[in-house]
Amino acid sequence: MRRKEREMPAEFGWQVVDQCDYAVLAMIDTAGMPYAVPLSIAREGEKIYFHAAGQGDKTDNLRQNPNICLVCVSDVKPLPQEFSTEYASAILRGQVAEVTDDTEKIAALRLICQRYAAANMAEFESAISRSLNRTAVWRVDVASITAKRKKNDKYGREMRFGRMDDGEQPE
Repeated sequence: MRRKEREMPAEFGWQVVDQCDYAVLAMIDTAGMPYAVPLSIAREGEKIYFHAAGQGDKTDNLRQNPNICLVCVSDVKPLPQEFSTEYASAILRGQVAEVTDDTEKIAALRLICQRYAAANMAEFESAISRSLNRTAVWRVDVASITAKRKKNDKYGREMRFGRMDDGEQPE
C-alpha cells in the first residue's frame, strides 16, 4: 500500500465489509480479460457469501478461475473544498467455491436476506422452497484483507496512522 499513513488494521477492514452497501467482485473472464460485478454480500467469520444465477458470465468465469478480488467501500463523504473524498475501504483477495451443501447454502442465503431484507424474513422459508434449486451460492475463502481510510477529524485534520479520535483542538 503506497499511502501507509492511511492503512488500517484487518479488524477495521472487516467492519467495512459489514457496513458497505454492496461490494464489487473482480475476476478474470473466460477470454482472460478483467471482469467486475457489484454484489450483495454477507459475512460469517472470515467467509463472504453471495448468490447468483446458476448460469451466466459471472458463474462461467468463477468456475473457470476461482481467484478473485473483492472491494468494499463505506463512509463515503465528498470533500469538494479539498477536491477529495473521505472513505473507508477494504480489499479482500482469495478464492471462491460454489456452495453445494444445502445446509450451508440456506444458511448463507439467510445471512444475505437478514442483511438486505430483514423486514421480510417471515417469507424466507417460502422463498427458499421456491428458489433454492435455481440459486447458486458462492463462498469467498479470504486469503488476505487490507484496509484503508481517509477521514478528517472534527477540526479538519486528516486522521492518520489508525487514529480513531478527534484529538485536541489545534492552536
